[in-house]
Amino acid sequence: MKLQTYRVHEYRSVWDSGPIEVGEVTCLVGKNEAGKTSLLHALSRINPIEPEKAKFDVDLDYPRREVGDYQHDVETGKRKPAVVVAATFGLEDAEVKAVEAVFGAGVLRSHELTISKGYANNRTFSIDLDEVAARRHLIDGAELVEPLKAQLHAATSWPEFTGILTAAEASAEVLRLRTLTEQIGANGPRSYAFSQLLDSRVPKFLYFDEYYQMTGHENIQALIARRDSNTLKPQDHPLIGLINLARIKLEDLTNTQRTVELVNKLQGASNHLSKQVLKYWSQNKHLQLKIDVREGKPQDPEHMRQGQNIWGRVYDQVHWADTELGSRSKGFIWFFSFLAWYEDVKRGGDNVILLLDEPGLSLHGRAQADLLRYIEVELKPHHQVIYTTHSPFMVDPTHFDRVRIVQDAGIDSDQQLPQDEDGTKVLSNVFDGSDDSLFPLQGALGYDIHQSLFVAPNTLVVEGAADLLYLRAMSDVLERAGKEGLSTKWVITPVGGSGKVPTFVALLAPQRGMNVAVLMDFQQRDAESVEAIYKKKLLAKKSVLTYAAFTGGAEADVEDMFDRAFYLNLVNLEYAAALSSEISIGDLNDKVPRVLKTIEQYLLAHPMKTGSFGHYRPARYFTENLKELTFDISTETMDRFEVLCKAVNKLLK
Repeated sequence: MKLQTYRVHEYRSVWDSGPIEVGEVTCLVGKNEAGKTSLLHALSRINPIEPEKAKFDVDLDYPRREVGDYQHDVETGKRKPAVVVAATFGLEDAEVKAVEAVFGAGVLRSHELTISKGYANNRTFSIDLDEVAARRHLIDGAELVEPLKAQLHAATSWPEFTGILTAAEASAEVLRLRTLTEQIGANGPRSYAFSQLLDSRVPKFLYFDEYYQMTGHENIQALIARRDSNTLKPQDHPLIGLINLARIKLEDLTNTQRTVELVNKLQGASNHLSKQVLKYWSQNKHLQLKIDVREGKPQDPEHMRQGQNIWGRVYDQVHWADTELGSRSKGFIWFFSFLAWYEDVKRGGDNVILLLDEPGLSLHGRAQADLLRYIEVELKPHHQVIYTTHSPFMVDPTHFDRVRIVQDAGIDSDQQLPQDEDGTKVLSNVFDGSDDSLFPLQGALGYDIHQSLFVAPNTLVVEGAADLLYLRAMSDVLERAGKEGLSTKWVITPVGGSGKVPTFVALLAPQRGMNVAVLMDFQQRDAESVEAIYKKKLLAKKSVLTYAAFTGGAEADVEDMFDRAFYLNLVNLEYAAALSSEISIGDLNDKVPRVLKTIEQYLLAHPMKTGSFGHYRPARYFTENLKELTFDISTETMDRFEVLCKAVNKLLK
């Protein structure tokens, strides 16, 4: 079961967050006090891995400004308790099959489950299950006499259905069906499907922030007492995780006769965690955690002078220094504490969604990059991850699609805003983000650009490397023929796909002294995002160009600037060894406006012998063999590219 979307209402700084789309990794970006933490807290209450954290408290959690009015309205019956969070999960095949095994194939009209929870602190659910089909499946799967079958088929509700069964003559098959319906209960198939078949599969939420960091030492008897009274402190969970990972019980640590054996087990667990940390910890590769269990001494911390204590120490093999875990850098403690708890949870094999609040806040920029790599390599294959940040180094510039912008317009306004505009909002459209909200994205993009050196005072944004190759090559061809090519003042900047163009423009266009123009592919589905670039006044309309404007077609990629036969020849030459047979112009559907699309359709029916088709390789072949291919370029193609180059050059500053 995977989380798809969720929405938060009337919780702390949030009146209505708006829908929050969730993927494998989701990054909530916003400045301090924007409400990022509230969005994680609310979600975690649906099914927290710490059961004691499941309840909403009106006095603590309802927005302060209106809590009195809200409580009065609930008490007087003017309104029902608010629903704080609603989360929609996508059901996986195993979960669908579990329901269908009881109620029949196709009984679920939608493979989604929505769970809601609010200040009444009871979870409600919504699942689109066809109860008529469910009853029909139960009837058809039983050997019943025809008159009884007819009666059951005529039932219009679950109570009526069970009532007919109760009144029927008690044959063996009727008794079997009665037993099943009793198990399903009075609320019917929909309720049974959730409570008995799906509820146990709902992901648990592990929330982790800086308060869960280990202190490095603890009194074992006090820890046992807190565990037994359900009053564990946040920092207790990683320590208990470390002890569980060693496959020993807390009570065993109080046995002074087995101290050496227990310490050895704990050392084995800490060695495992140390290896995991150092795999992604580039700051210091020479650290090793050591565990010590000993009786309390008069000079120990006040709460640790009686009974047995557990101490965590870190040995630095370079400096030959042995220091307490709690005295190490906050970044190292955060990383180690999270691993200690997570590795224990991971061993349990539960479906867990990780909610990381400002992870790696104390880490150096490069160490934050290590943490991003850890999330990508170690966490994402096993769990969905939602994390908050305001650090540019925790935004992956290759995955801007994962970013959701969190902002609270109220904290930037001098006047109180209407409730529908006030409070924490989550934006998936970067055009609507404030400067402060976008700053981490600008920082991430700026760092990425610094690495690639792909921008200049005049930057022409294109989708991919193929665009760059074709434009530069055809510019050379035009200039040799005495025509106007693309000015060398333009730096052509591929951004890695059409989805990244709006984000790139939103972040770069406002930069002082930078002239940005866009030249991109165009499909009808892109119309809205293309228009948004100039409607949001990031660029003038004349600075947003598409290839379709120069080909005269309804849709066009850069490849459509060439005659179709010429481009098809590039494909045949580049993929000669991989194609089952040479593609002829007659093989392509001339009703499809984009040549790439029609070639892809052809290859679906006539798969390549090896590899797969990509539009970069023909572009590379074109540039590598430009001298021989120049004579095959038609006058019409030359004219199209010259018109394009002139239009782009007019935008120079």
